[in-house]
Amino acid sequence: MQLITIDEEFRSLLPALDEETFGLLEENLLEHGCRDPLVLWNGVLIDGYNRYKICTAHNIPFNTVDKEFDSREEVLIWIISNQVSRRNLAQIQLGYFRGLHYKADKKIQGTNNQFEQMIESGQNDHFQGSTANRLAERYRVSSRTIRRDSKLAEAISAIGEASPEAKRKILAGEVAVSRTKLEALSSAPNKEIEAVAAKIEDGTYERRVPRTPVDIASDSILPEIQQLNTVIRAFASNFNSMFQQLNNGGSAELKPVLRSYIDQLEDLYSNIK
Repeated sequence: MQLITIDEEFRSLLPALDEETFGLLEENLLEHGCRDPLVLWNGVLIDGYNRYKICTAHNIPFNTVDKEFDSREEVLIWIISNQVSRRNLAQIQLGYFRGLHYKADKKIQGTNNQFEQMIESGQNDHFQGSTANRLAERYRVSSRTIRRDSKLAEAISAIGEASPEAKRKILAGEVAVSRTKLEALSSAPNKEIEAVAAKIEDGTYERRVPRTPVDIASDSILPEIQQLNTVIRAFASNFNSMFQQLNNGGSAELKPVLRSYIDQLEDLYSNIK
C-alpha cells in the first residue's frame, strides 16, 4: 500500500465524520471497495482522509491521484474551496474557511514579486482591498465580512493550537462562542486564549447570561434594538432621494448605498449574542 503523509494543518481542514456517518462510510467501503481516488500533493493527503483511515484499518486497496501546486497556501485554498463546495456548513465554519482563504490568498500575493514594491512602501491597501472584494463576490458576502472572517480564523486557529478539542467544539457548534468574542481573541494575549480554550475543552465556558425581562425593562431599550433603529431611520430618511435616483436611471448609484446598509445589518446580526 502506498506510503502517504498526513499533514496536521491540512487534516484539520478535512472534518472528521460523526460516528454514525463514519460507520455508514465504513460499511460502504467494506462492501464496494474504495472507488474514488485519494488526492495527494507531493505524497501528502489533501482529500479523502476518512476513506484513507478506513482503508488502512481494513487493508482495503485504493487509488490515488496527484495534484500540482506551487505552495502550501495554494493547497490550503484548494482544500477550503473543495470543502465549501461539497458540504452544508454552519455559519461559523463558513466564516472560518473564508478567513483562512483570505489569509492564504494575501500570503501568496504578498510573496509575488510584482507586489513587493507596494508592500515595502506600505501602499498595498488597495491591493489587499481588492482581495477582500474578490472573495466577497465569490462567497456572496461583503468585503467587510471577509476581513472580519480573517480575525475569526486567527482566533479559532489560536484556540486550536492551545486545544484541538476546543477548536473542534467551536466548529461543530457544540459550544456557543460569539463572533465578537472570537474576533477579540484574535489579538488577545496567549494566556487569555489558553484560558478560554481550557474552559471550552472542559465544558465550563459560559457565554454572557441572557438578559431577563427585568433587565430589559431597566435598560429601557437594548443596544441592539437602538442600533437597528438607527440603521432603519437612516435608510428611511434617504429613501426619497434614492427613489428619485432610480426614476432618473441612476440605479447603479444605489448599489454602494445599499451595500453600506447591508454591511451595517450584517454587523448587527453578527454581534447579537
